[in-house]
Amino acid sequence: MDFRTSNEETKTGVYLLQDGNEEPFNIRLHLAKDILTIQEQDVICVSGEPFYSSERTVTIRRQTIGGFGLSIKGGAEHKIPVVISKISKEQKAELSGLLFIGDGILQINGINVRSYRHEEAVQVLRNAGEEVTLTVSFLKKTPAFLKLPLCEDCTCVPSDQSSGTSSPLCDSGLHLNYHPNNTDSLSCSSWPTSPGLRWEKRWVDLRLIPLLHSRLSQHIPGSDVCRKHAFQVIAVDGVCSGVITCPTAEDCLDWLQAIAANISALTKHNVKKINRNFPVNQQVTTWDWTRAEKSYTVYEIMCKVLKDSDLLDKRKHCFSIQTECGEDMFYSVELECELLIWEKAFQMATFLEVERIQCKTYACIMESHLMGLTVDFSMGFVCFDAASKAVLWRYKFSQLKGSSDDGKSKIKFLFQNQDNKAIEAKELEFSNLFAVLHCIHAFFAAKVACLDPMFVESQGAATTAGGVSTLTSVSCNTQTSRIKYSI
Repeated sequence: MDFRTSNEETKTGVYLLQDGNEEPFNIRLHLAKDILTIQEQDVICVSGEPFYSSERTVTIRRQTIGGFGLSIKGGAEHKIPVVISKISKEQKAELSGLLFIGDGILQINGINVRSYRHEEAVQVLRNAGEEVTLTVSFLKKTPAFLKLPLCEDCTCVPSDQSSGTSSPLCDSGLHLNYHPNNTDSLSCSSWPTSPGLRWEKRWVDLRLIPLLHSRLSQHIPGSDVCRKHAFQVIAVDGVCSGVITCPTAEDCLDWLQAIAANISALTKHNVKKINRNFPVNQQVTTWDWTRAEKSYTVYEIMCKVLKDSDLLDKRKHCFSIQTECGEDMFYSVELECELLIWEKAFQMATFLEVERIQCKTYACIMESHLMGLTVDFSMGFVCFDAASKAVLWRYKFSQLKGSSDDGKSKIKFLFQNQDNKAIEAKELEFSNLFAVLHCIHAFFAAKVACLDPMFVESQGAATTAGGVSTLTSVSCNTQTSRIKYSI
């Protein structure tokens, strides 16, 4: 079944890919709704049924003006063969479908030059005579530092002048052996060894990354160091795109946001598809991960978006969670928009849970007596004797004017008497101090939120039909973590 959302992105562009320890090379990215396709350039035989040809043999006759009409780069000093970097306009017409920019020269007149340095290959070509037979193979992963054009429109200008000392990173023109005494009007001719065969340079699929449940990363694995203008996509089965580098930070961010939007759309679509087979009380939600490493009651934890001064390392988009035990856990996401999603998700989850439970009671000690403190969404604070259930005091949320704690177990509340406006202090001791503090904060936040129509409307717009909301991957201590909320 086809589907499309307003957030779905489709993009195509040419960028650099670094795969393992290889030199970066040019690839083409194509983003569809459910898959990221990485393509590389290759030469395909198109005469008849298309097939890949690893090697081709082409014979070229030297022109009276312009020599062989080719330029080369590279060489064994860069651990690659010499590569055709330019083709003259005249040769381009004659060699159409036979020879391409990016072809690595493997043999020259039967001489194996795979391990030749640049200058050595130039000398062999200079002395090749009036005809030269080249055995070539297209280098799909030509290093980007050679700066070869991605299309065949870039051609060299024939010349009868020597360019002097050759360089493996500069175009060495193969028109250097021009004989001024040769007045024969030789036309440029070339013959493939297998007549009738014809090749084309095309973008072909190198790697397909399914986007469902995949994640993004801009950071070098095992560190908090962010790559410059680069990212990678990791599929759910661990298949990695490799490091994709964009020319600018804006371009990189544009791709990250587009891929993230498609992952989010796929997740919601997949959840809806699964839920069609289950009754309402058994349906899956995006936060219900079956192998959650930790499970927390959402109103007993505290979420804080970290400012620059609070950041622990070089990761930028971070938030912390303080648990009911007072433990601080730090998380990061790849994009600022994802950080906003997490912040709103915490706010909305807390609001909905407080509305659902309405009240929460904690055991406490006051003046050596066992008591109970109930935080009630409607009434406020109610303290009662644990044995007799007799209410000792009751205050509204609006009457709380301040509080302090010792960081261990005791909380001192400062309430204002409604009649005489006097401040009344109440000190209680809890076994789970942080859970109580977070719960009080959650009830206060929910109380304020329910009085703010703009908050309720904005939070409601963030959820989708059926209660399905968006989850993005988060990184904790540079590793992906999963959080399950008891809501």
